[in-house]
Amino acid sequence: MTGVRGVHGFFHPKTGTGRSSLIPAPPWHYSGDLLTVEYRTDPARVAELLPPQLELADEDPGAVALIWADWQSCSDGRDELLDPVRAQYRECFVVVRCRYAGVIYSRCVYIWVDKDFAIARGLHQGYPKKLGSIHQTRPHPFGPAPRIEAGARFGATLAAADRRLAEVVVTLREPAPTNGFVNGHPMAHHRWLPSIEPGGGLALDELVVTGAESAEGGQAWAGDAELTLFEAPTEELARLEPVEPIGAYYRQVGVVWNGGTLLASGTSGVSGASGAV
Repeated sequence: MTGVRGVHGFFHPKTGTGRSSLIPAPPWHYSGDLLTVEYRTDPARVAELLPPQLELADEDPGAVALIWADWQSCSDGRDELLDPVRAQYRECFVVVRCRYAGVIYSRCVYIWVDKDFAIARGLHQGYPKKLGSIHQTRPHPFGPAPRIEAGARFGATLAAADRRLAEVVVTLREPAPTNGFVNGHPMAHHRWLPSIEPGGGLALDELVVTGAESAEGGQAWAGDAELTLFEAPTEELARLEPVEPIGAYYRQVGVVWNGGTLLASGTSGVSGASGAV
């Protein structure tokens, strides 16, 4: 961009060259290990997380997926993979299902990540990302680490603001056709930004649908989970209390994300002044 007037970059901070932008322009490529726990909670606890334009799914409305992911990610140039501090991050996210205009979507209602660039990507995509501390057992073919096989045990933890929010131990049992169903639809997300003027409502209010442009994955494995959620003063994950287990899964995946589609604008019913619905 040398010699071109103005500021450049896909995201803040914008500079004369654009090199300092926190994230590059899509498409974004991901390779990751996913540990998924699905369970049923009280559907009323799911409903309270949906804005007025979204409804509960008709079937299994209380189904929840809690997913740990250990990612390597990059832009088209792949440069980040050779500078791993820019590529590697971990996240833990909570997915439910919802209905809009008669179509079933997945929706991420909580998500924690451990890198600033992942938070910035979430702001663009409509994910409600917050900073957290996320860890999960990594497989390895040698030494004491588990192999991806029957009987292997994987642990994972989530913490935020010095409080542990969740912990799980998953024991693999057998190969499975998928790694669950709750996170199996395109995502219906909101992009919200309050007005800079007090009482001005929302400056940005979009319902969007996003999903993988392309995806591939290894053999999924099903297993059994021992999951515990913890109360915390500034988090509400524990309100999605497990009532009945559905299943647990392990899978390695590769995904490409390259934008989404606007479904509706200015109709969410969410107040930018108070945050109330």
